[in-house]
Amino acid sequence: MNGRSKHWMWADAVDLIDRMQRIHQQSFAPSRPAGGVPNWEPPCDMIETATELLVLVALPGVDLDQTDAFIEEGVLVVQGHRVLPPELRTARIHRMELPQGRFERRLPLPRGQYDNVRRSSQHGCLLVTLHKANGGQR
Repeated sequence: MNGRSKHWMWADAVDLIDRMQRIHQQSFAPSRPAGGVPNWEPPCDMIETATELLVLVALPGVDLDQTDAFIEEGVLVVQGHRVLPPELRTARIHRMELPQGRFERRLPLPRGQYDNVRRSSQHGCLLVTLHKANGGQR
């Protein structure tokens, strides 16, 4: 077996572990519909450029107005609510895999100072853009 095959298998194993952890968190997270406790966590990507930190949060079907993003003690907090559209509330549901209800994701930020938290919607995802303060100096 060559080194390339070993690396590929390791990457698949790490990906599988990550997916299983997300499923576990979504399945066994405490759910209190009347309370303010989040029911689920959306998957995220975090990408850093020279001047910004970009966080892409997978939220298909969630209106931008139903989301919030802010920095709290060095952690980016993304939260909101996915609600079943009114026209589907009386429909017969054959399969429902997208989680509903309140969500929250807390992402520790890389070292540095950030300001100007902006939200936009792109291709079913929430894009949170954080500007690096001081020109990105750490």
